[in-house]
Amino acid sequence: MSAGPDFVLRPWEMSDLPLIREASLDPYIPLITTIPAPYSEAAAEAFVRRQWERAATGAGYPFAIVRSRDRRPVGAIGLWLRELPEGRASLGYWLTDLARGQGVARAALRTVTGWALRDLGVPRLQLYIEPWNTASARIAEDIGFRREGLLRGWQQVGDERRDMAVYALLNSDVPVDGRAVTAH
Repeated sequence: MSAGPDFVLRPWEMSDLPLIREASLDPYIPLITTIPAPYSEAAAEAFVRRQWERAATGAGYPFAIVRSRDRRPVGAIGLWLRELPEGRASLGYWLTDLARGQGVARAALRTVTGWALRDLGVPRLQLYIEPWNTASARIAEDIGFRREGLLRGWQQVGDERRDMAVYALLNSDVPVDGRAVTAH
């Protein structure tokens, strides 16, 4: 799936182990994902197989974010469907340090959001963002997500429960890329 001229979203591959190694060294990514830390090749391969299983069982759509010009994976984004029977799905994403601040997350989030709302017809998308993460909040709001409130002690992150701000975008809301979300 194209995420603009510079990035593509694709299923995880075993060739993505260097990306997993890089992410495992980040102080934050392993706390909020299932990226193995410390890194081992066996744990990284198990991570990739879990992504395949999530897609195969319909639990979600995990994608590696890959730079078009050199095919280098720089992060991940996932659409998680556990709550789809209740009419909602959640999104999550992370980037390696070198990919941050270049519009990668914005392009990936805009692409998956539009696909989920228009093509899959998901009624409500949600993002959970720690209040300190102003860059992620700004990206979410730029795409059309609205902050709905603060969920106190919502998620275990490392050794502590942390607050999360919840952001949502409804299928009936208007802009994603300036186009109507719902196909008419």
